[in-house]
Amino acid sequence: MQGALDELGTPLSEITFVVFDLETTGVSAGEHAITEIGAVKVRGGEVLGEFGSLVDPGTPIPPFISVLTGITDAMVAAAPRIGAVLPSFLEFARGSTFVAHNAGFDMGFLKAACAAHGHPPPAHTVVDTVVLARKLLTRDEVPNCKLATLARLFSRTEPCHRALADARATVDVLHALLERAGSFGVRTLEELKGFARAPTAEQRRKRHLADAVPAAPGVYVFEDERGDPLYVGKSVNLRTRVRGYFTASETRPRIREMIGVADRIRTIVCATPLEAEVRELRLIGSAKPRYNRRSRFPEKMVWLKLTDEPFPRLSIVREVKGDGAGYLGPFGSARAADDARAALHEAIPLRRCTERITPRAGRPACALAGIGRCGAPCEGRQTPEEYGLHVAAARRAMELDAGPVFSAIEARMERLALDQRYEEAAADRDRLAAYIRVSARMQRLWALTAIPQMVAAAPVAEDGWEIHVVRHGRLASAGVMSRGSLPGPFVEALVSTAETVVPGPGPVPAAGAEETECVLRWLEGPGVRLVRVDGTWSMPVGGAGRFKERIERAYPPRRPHDRPEGRPPRR
Repeated sequence: MQGALDELGTPLSEITFVVFDLETTGVSAGEHAITEIGAVKVRGGEVLGEFGSLVDPGTPIPPFISVLTGITDAMVAAAPRIGAVLPSFLEFARGSTFVAHNAGFDMGFLKAACAAHGHPPPAHTVVDTVVLARKLLTRDEVPNCKLATLARLFSRTEPCHRALADARATVDVLHALLERAGSFGVRTLEELKGFARAPTAEQRRKRHLADAVPAAPGVYVFEDERGDPLYVGKSVNLRTRVRGYFTASETRPRIREMIGVADRIRTIVCATPLEAEVRELRLIGSAKPRYNRRSRFPEKMVWLKLTDEPFPRLSIVREVKGDGAGYLGPFGSARAADDARAALHEAIPLRRCTERITPRAGRPACALAGIGRCGAPCEGRQTPEEYGLHVAAARRAMELDAGPVFSAIEARMERLALDQRYEEAAADRDRLAAYIRVSARMQRLWALTAIPQMVAAAPVAEDGWEIHVVRHGRLASAGVMSRGSLPGPFVEALVSTAETVVPGPGPVPAAGAEETECVLRWLEGPGVRLVRVDGTWSMPVGGAGRFKERIERAYPPRRPHDRPEGRPPRR
């Protein structure tokens, strides 16, 4: 039956797209500012116009942003403020459909700027090329949906963290994705919006797998016909979460592929959401389901070790031993560990050679000794006692006081930035961030894992209490006590039936780092009360935690369209 003309939708060839990109001073639209706007207007595959402008953010641009984008304070000194640029951009984009790569980030800053300067929020339809790419491309074609990755496949323009260049690259990516979508019968803007969220035939066919899933907190396991785990997840409401896999809201290509292979869903009901989160981590670590990306190989974490020998050095290892050595970690990669080691070396003149040195062994000193970066214990210039002062400083920096390392790297970065040696400053930035992040994390973990037993409770909506027993950072028992019950007998029963935990060496002696972090997040949640603590729960006064917030604000690891999928956006 012939539909009305207004039901046919607007052909994509008649849509005016404004593909735009923003550069900013940080990650938060409420706290940071726009430094550059770039946009390209296209229709029917042809470029109609371009818009580009630097923006004076009104605040100094952090050095790492200058390194990343090439935009410096000097470049924006004569640029207009966002209040002057915004009306021109909105006029340029009037009547168009917005396109951006990871559009949520850029739209967040655009809406914040509109609100701050009295403009109504943009009412434009928004197309996100990240969402389209995840729908249309397979992992055989691209390993991820970063803009740089897609541009290598579809564009001659290389993204360079400048707004107009990135917008031009996104135009090519958009056209390539629209061509792909056309092979699926997508011809109109309305069809394009629906296509990005439409469930597959396999999702519709297997909806019955969720029928018997209970509405309770717990863990779910997708299994194939042989019973092998394909994917493990957790939820506070298993039924609601599992049903979501068979709807239009599930757009991840690998998960849709997994649903096509799945034959059944096994569920494990848990007493509390924290127990579900911990069980999920343990199942992923033991079963290693092929469709889980997170936490599949916790044993691949690496550590930075201050060796136990007459003249200790910093070594990257994969195992923590009870040998009395100092450890820093865990790191997600050897590269991150090497960055942290370089940061420590910048502040503390430990030897960097790998040979074992004894007080009697003598060999020619390396070049570092000639420039004052090593005391040359290999030549006998330092006694073990003299060298031991540096060892003590390194161990203190690893475990207790991050101040000397932070100050040394920050001073070096400032010198390099003044000399416009931005690439070297960026390398130091990454080293400092790797050291501070992991040091702060380890000190948080160590504070909890040092406690033999902790019992804590938190109120729940059903007028009860979640109670957990934690031993050396490992969740040993979980239960829910109804309000009005006697807490003493309930806690004693929970403690007596809790898992026996035998600690090992290192900062996380009884559980994985991620499990202990899950427990810490719950303990720091609203309303949590400590029932019993065997020992002292404390953090070092000079620890890396006091620099962590500053690092996260000033030195985020990457901009949002280059971040790994599934991580929160940062710039």
